[in-house]
Amino acid sequence: MPRAPAARSGQPAPDRCAPGMPVPGRRAPGPGPEHCELYSPGALFSWPELQAMAADGVLTQLYQRGYLPPGAPASPQLRARAASLAVAPAIRQRVVAGRMTAAWIYGCAAEPDRLALLVDANRRISSLRSVRGCTFHEVRLGPFDVVSMGGLMVSSPLRTAVDVALHVEAERAVPALRALLARPELGVRLRLLRLAVEASPRVPHKRAALAKLAALGAQPEAPDAAG
Repeated sequence: MPRAPAARSGQPAPDRCAPGMPVPGRRAPGPGPEHCELYSPGALFSWPELQAMAADGVLTQLYQRGYLPPGAPASPQLRARAASLAVAPAIRQRVVAGRMTAAWIYGCAAEPDRLALLVDANRRISSLRSVRGCTFHEVRLGPFDVVSMGGLMVSSPLRTAVDVALHVEAERAVPALRALLARPELGVRLRLLRLAVEASPRVPHKRAALAKLAALGAQPEAPDAAG
């Protein structure tokens, strides 16, 4: 198996991804890999060099400018880190990856064409409109709606599932919701998800969201850890 390129003498090593650290009161789901490498443009390699190595099979592209050694598993922390490279550092702490972007980070949806970024209603969103490659959604975020991993803020699994049910068309939402429910480590349960959707403020798509959840109702839920 081809090996990822070694660091040049005197050059910094690739990004090392530690397990995502939670915001107060919330654990990031799932343990991160103890040792994982994400290559991105910088002092070590330029983007053309990374693209050339990917073409040669030395690296594989994870997302946009983020690359992994062939065969390296893509964890949520690595996907979040790769996504963070597409967000300007100046706004990285002002936005939260959400909806289908968050579902992809958790390994439950396809790679997004554009990052879906949530902006808390208490922050100004007008200054972000000119940022390319992203869609912005002004929302209200609670203290348990966000986790931090891979250098990026990401909506929690439950908040991600609620947003996907409410705001994503059924063709894409139902498979993503099924995948989120199928991962016990994410802690999303259908009963809890239904209650969260029903408790949402008056939104135009609540009835459609409940219909999507009804389509999942026949699927057995993973047993609770205590059960």
